[in-house]
Amino acid sequence: MNLQERIMNTETRQFKMIFHNAVNDYDTLFGGTAMQWMDEVAYITATRFTRMNMVTVCCGKMEFLKPIKYGSFAEIIGKVTKAGKAKIEIEVEIFTEDMDSDNRSKAVEASFTFAAIDKDHNPVRIEMVESLIN
Repeated sequence: MNLQERIMNTETRQFKMIFHNAVNDYDTLFGGTAMQWMDEVAYITATRFTRMNMVTVCCGKMEFLKPIKYGSFAEIIGKVTKAGKAKIEIEVEIFTEDMDSDNRSKAVEASFTFAAIDKDHNPVRIEMVESLIN
C-alpha cells in the first residue's frame, strides 16, 4: 500500500445528532463540544493511519464558518494531510445537514498535529511513514 492509499483508507467519519444537551442559549452547538468531537476524530484518524499510540500536539487554526443548529446532523471527517517521521497532521471538518432537507454545508474546519509515543509516554519515530515515503 502506498501513502495515498493509506491516507484514503484511514479517513474517519462520525455522525452526531445535535440535541438540547449540546447547545447554548442560541440553540447552536457549543464550540467546545465541536472541538472535542474534532479532536476525537483526529485522534482516531492518526491512530488508524500509524497503528501507534498517538497524542495531540497542537490544534491549528480552527474556524467556525456557520452555526450548527439544534435538531441538525453533524458529520465530522478526519483526513491525514501530512505524514512525517515525527508528526502527523490531520485536517478535520464538520459538515452540518438539516434533518428535513438535503441542505449540507461546512460549519467548522481545523488542523490537528499528533505525535507518536511509547508506553512510557516518550516521543518515538513513526517508522511506517518512512517505509511508505521511501
